[in-house]
Amino acid sequence: MTDLTPLDIAHAAMEAAPEDATARLRFYETLVASELYLLLKSEVDGDQLDPEVFDLSDHSFVLVFDREDRLAQFAGRIVPYAALSGRSIATMLAGQGVGLGVNLDVAPSSILLPPEAVDWLAETLSDAPSEIEAKPEKLSAPKGLPENLLIALDARLATMAGLADLAYLARVTYDTGAQGHLLGFVGADPQAQSALARAVSEVLIFSGLEAAALDVAFFAASDPVAARLAHCGLRFDLPEPPRPTVRAAPGSDPDKPPLLR
Repeated sequence: MTDLTPLDIAHAAMEAAPEDATARLRFYETLVASELYLLLKSEVDGDQLDPEVFDLSDHSFVLVFDREDRLAQFAGRIVPYAALSGRSIATMLAGQGVGLGVNLDVAPSSILLPPEAVDWLAETLSDAPSEIEAKPEKLSAPKGLPENLLIALDARLATMAGLADLAYLARVTYDTGAQGHLLGFVGADPQAQSALARAVSEVLIFSGLEAAALDVAFFAASDPVAARLAHCGLRFDLPEPPRPTVRAAPGSDPDKPPLLR
């Protein structure tokens, strides 16, 4: 397969502009947001993982791939693996003195990240979003946000199918007098709210913008604030979750009778 993945595209942009810090941060943001397939030494035992460790370039590395077929191509045989987010893998490896080999020898995004890069990544991700209590009093169209931040936010939300119906971005003034920008999710799955807030936080972290801030809130479709956001906010539609494929029973379609052997 020759289709480029988001990680391939982000890696190519980073390679094309090695002095561009924004492109480099965008690659890391894509890496932590991706589902990665971690090559294991043995099958998963409960919650215990035993990654295969390779000694390369004076460091030890574990290997991950952003598609199952790439893992299979590298291994050349059936091997155990675990599917985890890049964020989870970076957190797991933090402080272990182990680097991360990504798509080695099987994709244009092939790269070795040394242990210090993995530790930096885990530390960067350690800042969790904080919660505040405030009521939006005034909402208006967003203003002054960089285009690259909006593009990165749109790209990240496009990967979160089914976690919310949509989101609106607007300028906000709270009842406390504080001002800023608010990303209001409408119809979010309550179990997904922390993941959505963390995703927005990571987009900001890797935006390269100093003092970048964006509040996140969750509203039911019937909430009056949702209607106010729809009136003035910039809309982001999240994809619907893929529908399961239902196979018709043999013989149920009169135009396609079952084959007899």
